[in-house]
Amino acid sequence: MDLDFDRCYRAVSSRDVRFDGQFYTAVRTTGIYCRPSCPAITPKPGNVTFVPTAAAAQQAGYRACRRCLPDASPGSPEWNVRSDLAARAMRLIRDGAVERGGVAGLSESLGYSTRQLTRTLTTELGAGPLALARAHRAHTARTLIETTAMPMGDIAFAAGFASIRQFNDTVREVFATTPSELRSGAARRGAPAPSGAGTVSLRLPHRAPLDRAWLAWFLSAHAVPGLEHWEDGTYSRTLRLPHGPGTATVRFDGTHALATLTLHDMRDLATAVSRLRHLLDLDADPEAVDGALRADPTLASAVSAAPGIRVPGCVDGDELLLRTMIGQQVSVGAAATHTARLVAALGEPVTAPGDMHLTHLFPDAATVAERGREVLTGPAARVNAVVGVAAALADGSLTLHAGRTSADLRSDLLSHRGIGPWTADYVAMRTLPDPDVLLDTDLVAVRGARLLGLDLADSDHWSPWRSYVSVHLWRVALAARETHSLTSDQEDPA
Repeated sequence: MDLDFDRCYRAVSSRDVRFDGQFYTAVRTTGIYCRPSCPAITPKPGNVTFVPTAAAAQQAGYRACRRCLPDASPGSPEWNVRSDLAARAMRLIRDGAVERGGVAGLSESLGYSTRQLTRTLTTELGAGPLALARAHRAHTARTLIETTAMPMGDIAFAAGFASIRQFNDTVREVFATTPSELRSGAARRGAPAPSGAGTVSLRLPHRAPLDRAWLAWFLSAHAVPGLEHWEDGTYSRTLRLPHGPGTATVRFDGTHALATLTLHDMRDLATAVSRLRHLLDLDADPEAVDGALRADPTLASAVSAAPGIRVPGCVDGDELLLRTMIGQQVSVGAAATHTARLVAALGEPVTAPGDMHLTHLFPDAATVAERGREVLTGPAARVNAVVGVAAALADGSLTLHAGRTSADLRSDLLSHRGIGPWTADYVAMRTLPDPDVLLDTDLVAVRGARLLGLDLADSDHWSPWRSYVSVHLWRVALAARETHSLTSDQEDPA
């Protein structure tokens, strides 16, 4: 990444929180690295170096600042805006790909050799895949140390370390303290009481502003009974994770998303957090998005009415695709009803402590492929299309993950019967995530554009934020209709 020194130093001098997570300040005289908004005295220009990732700072021998906790800043929006190899690799590393399949598995998912991937990441981000994954593990370990009562040995393996010695050495190198001292320090700072076994309570940071009203509508309107629940500003859902089931509950306070995760296996903590952040679009840079879109006078009023609007992502690409196909050409409420029937009949039962509304996981693709026709109703062509796509997901001939390019994923989706341009674009926008998808054939978006007087054929000047334009158009159309009973413009699977 090309980090302009003067621009970065101005951000550090003004302690600008907007840049937290977008780069880090490594201070040679102290040997520490900080987030741009660190409250410490601003170092002299000659004593600092700016790096794009925490891993790059750690690789150079710097330790994390204890005042600003740079590893706990929001993620960089760069990884969503960019679609090059480095950005796509970062998305998968955040999802725990290295811990699950090693660097070889990460390389295979991206379609590159391990050597080429390592060279690209080192050149672009200042650290290779192992170092980037190590920084990710260190953050997970600190979270577990400070928020749970788990034994340190269990934390070491839950965070993805190969041994307790590796865990201890990494914590000392990154945080300049021991795991026990980290836990004691959290207690002295008045941190919340440790959660019960298998449960972690977290504060997920994001950049301001954030339009809670839009997220509240989207999550509540699309909630599928048994799988999801919305009540009194709190969203909860079940999660299918690599090592077992989990549940998540999230609500917002003034500066954070407050999340409680209950996991079958703590090794899934980092993955669950990454997927929640993706679902809520917490790594977005709303000031950059809003500033660019306000430059269009015909769009400015919509942006001003909903500053910080987010593009909801997803927690599971397979689930999103199947739900989208099930909901083709029916209302949002009807789609939830059809999906709930599938979840109740074929989903794996789960027990959610303290939440009787969450009862099942979304069924995996293999189960839908085998038994979907027993449950799904509607036009035979659509049922056959859903079952056929589920079979492709199950046998691996169709793969959905955040490390793919939008063009490749869209092409693969369009090759399957029952998936047309709208579905392909919608799924790519929410799975990757891709901030630059304009749903210009969506009836609701077209209605919103008509209300604003926008010409959707002339959209290049909104790039790379056209996904946010799509969401603004939905919101405008919703506000005008004063109803949440919208019908999707997705194509018929026939």
